[in-house]
Amino acid sequence: MSYQSVAVFCGSKDGNNELYVLHAQQLGADLAKANIALVYGGGNKGLMGATANAVLAHHGKVIGIIPEVLVAWEHAHNELTELHVVNDMHSRKKLMYQLSEAIIILPGGNGTMDELFEVLTWNQLQIHDKKIILLNSAGYYNHLLGHMNHMQLQGFLYENWRDNMVVCETPQDVIDFLTA
Repeated sequence: MSYQSVAVFCGSKDGNNELYVLHAQQLGADLAKANIALVYGGGNKGLMGATANAVLAHHGKVIGIIPEVLVAWEHAHNELTELHVVNDMHSRKKLMYQLSEAIIILPGGNGTMDELFEVLTWNQLQIHDKKIILLNSAGYYNHLLGHMNHMQLQGFLYENWRDNMVVCETPQDVIDFLTA
């Protein structure tokens, strides 16, 4: 499958490892070069801003979706191809899912975890069948992946989580998957 647009969920902060920002920037540049539109949370700070700014710097398409309550908090990015201001977080996520063909997860905090587990659950419930790609920058998700294996081994998952999620170590791995 050739992907035209991907949703990226990630932190509105940079995190403590410079590789997180470097991977976000490289992914953004690579998405633009592959002519894959970025659909993301609409902010201009943290990994969100780094990814969007890299796509824009390489003349790619960026669609931001931000809830009214976060316009000031996440510093809504006003230089995007499109910026949608929606009523709430649920509307944000729903529109991001609708406008994308795959989901990429970069390092992030509670919001990113919420988004990751929602898309995994929606895949399980067959609400959608979008491929989920986890960018495990600097091993950020190693503990989470261990816990997901534990949930699998303990019989709490209805299907093997690996059937719905691809784990990549570099932005190039992500692009290779998207363009294969």
